[in-house]
Amino acid sequence: MTLRDEFFWLSKINQATIVINSKQGLLPEPIAIEAAKALREVIADGDKDPALRPKTYITFEPKMIAKSGPEITIMHAGRSSQDMHATYRAAILRDETLKVAEGLAKVMKTMEALAVKHRDVVLPSYTNGVAAQPNSYSHYLTAFLYAFSRDFSRIEEFYDRLNLCPMGSTVLNGTCWPLNREAMAEHLGFAGIAYNAFDATQVAQSDLPVEFSSIVSSIAIHITSFLTDLMVQYAQPRPWILLQEGGDNTYVSSAMPQKRNPGLVNNCRTEAGEVLGQAHAYLFRAHNLETGMIDPKNQKFHSALGARAANMLALFNKVLNALVINKERALEELNSDWTASQEVADALMHEYGLPFRVGHHVASQMVSYARANNILPLDFPYDQLKRIYAEVITKEYPSANPELPMPLERFRATLDPVAIINNRKTVGGPQPAEIEKMLAVLHERNKQHTKWLEKQANQITNSLQNLESEFNKIGE
Repeated sequence: MTLRDEFFWLSKINQATIVINSKQGLLPEPIAIEAAKALREVIADGDKDPALRPKTYITFEPKMIAKSGPEITIMHAGRSSQDMHATYRAAILRDETLKVAEGLAKVMKTMEALAVKHRDVVLPSYTNGVAAQPNSYSHYLTAFLYAFSRDFSRIEEFYDRLNLCPMGSTVLNGTCWPLNREAMAEHLGFAGIAYNAFDATQVAQSDLPVEFSSIVSSIAIHITSFLTDLMVQYAQPRPWILLQEGGDNTYVSSAMPQKRNPGLVNNCRTEAGEVLGQAHAYLFRAHNLETGMIDPKNQKFHSALGARAANMLALFNKVLNALVINKERALEELNSDWTASQEVADALMHEYGLPFRVGHHVASQMVSYARANNILPLDFPYDQLKRIYAEVITKEYPSANPELPMPLERFRATLDPVAIINNRKTVGGPQPAEIEKMLAVLHERNKQHTKWLEKQANQITNSLQNLESEFNKIGE
């Protein structure tokens, strides 16, 4: 695969300059032919030896002069290192953005497949670090899919602002040469020109990388949130979610034979931390500067962040593919705690007309009694619930009948985590019908994201192929 680095894009800018300016009559044909010959030789040298791939135009041009002569430097009229470097920064960041988008699309497809596969898995969810309510694993996964879909939408919106060509802006206010900026943008695969010349080379060069850094930060935060939930399980003696043992997923402790350390999760989390650290560095490099300063324009830093973000997503995709879900163990965990207790309060209100707060106090005292006496939900004595109900009603709602209106069968059903999930009525809730709707929506979004990716990649590829074809005709 061709390395699309600074040298590559400087070469393409030179190719496009020769092609376009020859057509406009700004570059005499004999000089265009000589410049094209010199450029081909410089490109060939760079393809053979990485040391011969200069990253700045002031080191690129002398190599062309050495192959031909100073006469060919007329091709640089109306150009500057400022707009040339701004263009390759935009082009390389464009490539990095598409790599991140490709990695994110793979993650979303993998997560969608997991959500489909584990539709019937019910497990605890947590708030404030404490077991809160039962939830379906598909509902949990689709929540992250919606989050990642927002990240992908941010990429698409950002890409529209990024995919504009600075060439022809010169230093910051244009040139007296009638350069065809639109043709240059088209030949380099951009959707259009970065219209304001000062913005193109000075202002946008700061805020576009910062915007990219904020997008990959959002992705990293979603990934680390998921990984943190997973790591909670590794502190459990009997987890219900783990990585498949072996390979790059886990490794055995050198001292403790029982330990299976989640190396893949650790590596992914470390990479996400690096992404967040580098992303914050963008803000510090770009802030409190006069326009035109070089600090936020370092391509080395830009490429490093893009590579880190793509690798983070690749590692996270491996984590998802390595997950092992123990459905029975998850249900057992739910039945060992009182995450279903809110359902008792809700049922007392909806079905039997008790004020919610009074019913909440009934359920809360039920839990307190159970924990004090080491009673699990499915074993709670119905007679004790009747006693607690009567005491709360007598104290807090004396106008009501102190006899418990909820029959035994209904009480047992309120404490069944699977029944709770299946009986949810909220739009966007975890009940099977809503999960199917969300999966359908997310599946369609994933298809659209893939189509968008293919469209952007094809636009660049086709433009560069057309440029190469036109350039090869010069000097034939």
